[in-house]
Amino acid sequence: MMRTDPPGSTSTAIYAEGLAKTFSGVRALDGIDLQVPRGTVLGLLGPNGAGKTTTVRVLTTLLRPDSGRAVVAGVDVVKDPGGVRRRIGVSGQFAAVDEYLTGRENLHMVGRLYRLSSRAARVRAGELLEQFGLGDAADRVARSYSGGMRRRLDLAAALLVSPPVLFLDEPTAGLDPPNRMMLWDTIRQLVRTGTTVLLTTQYLEEADFLADSVCVIDHGRVIARGSPDELKAETGGDRIEVVVHHSTRFAAAEGVLQALGAGRVAADLPTRRLAVAVTGGAKALAEALRQLDAAGIEIDDIALTRPTLDDVFLSLTGHTARTPAGAGPDEIGRAAPGLAAPRDARRRPGG
Repeated sequence: MMRTDPPGSTSTAIYAEGLAKTFSGVRALDGIDLQVPRGTVLGLLGPNGAGKTTTVRVLTTLLRPDSGRAVVAGVDVVKDPGGVRRRIGVSGQFAAVDEYLTGRENLHMVGRLYRLSSRAARVRAGELLEQFGLGDAADRVARSYSGGMRRRLDLAAALLVSPPVLFLDEPTAGLDPPNRMMLWDTIRQLVRTGTTVLLTTQYLEEADFLADSVCVIDHGRVIARGSPDELKAETGGDRIEVVVHHSTRFAAAEGVLQALGAGRVAADLPTRRLAVAVTGGAKALAEALRQLDAAGIEIDDIALTRPTLDDVFLSLTGHTARTPAGAGPDEIGRAAPGLAAPRDARRRPGG
């Protein structure tokens, strides 16, 4: 059990203890504990089906947990779901915009659902459209927007009431690098102004860039937590990475690295990639080359690297963050105050 502040603590924006949820006999959440200080970013990492989206759905009141407790922005998610919805913004895996409304009309509609006056909703919509670089397209219907523009419009809608807590479920999935960087910059600006962010992602570099702390989830459980640097330090120092030329020699190469390394070899057969923590740096690299050559193992690439969050994930789970561990990801809907979960959000979650 992690050490926590009391759930009502003014320093804690998101608190969860022992969250559990089962679907048709499958344990989607198996005792999740979280604590996110105000004004920070928590990166929730895990493969598809690990429990990330289910966790977000519980914390945003779209699902009721079977057991456990969660408090968001000082409000219990089960006892007062409407109070939670008034204090949060949510952006799901897919942009939840009305394609037949303009960008401005989409934001105005969301503002009215949050019970802003019509004038206040128009003013706020205009501010956000400019902030997200959508001013020139504000009066075009959303179906004419590119994927990146829809993503920005969706995030703008999540921020319409300047929520103290923001949930972003795979916010940059499918975006090209320029749009991804733009969203990263926007998220960092929000955090600088005091917003708390819970971010789920399969992009390890995204968590490394944005997150103050990271929780790695697999099979509905938190299997590691800490800052990105702390997790990378636990994985080890230098690492040797090898790409084997012939998959038939993959097992032999794994044996060579196992004998040289200081821990378990992370193996990914589809990419013919092996990685292992080592001591000795360049000397270990030279010895690996010598032994692979002596064993007649042809390689396409070899490198000495510092650990990344990808390495952390491989060492903890034995697979990459993008490898499915169960059902595929599902969309989460935006819950306006007093509204039931959208129909799409009631489908069986897999993430």
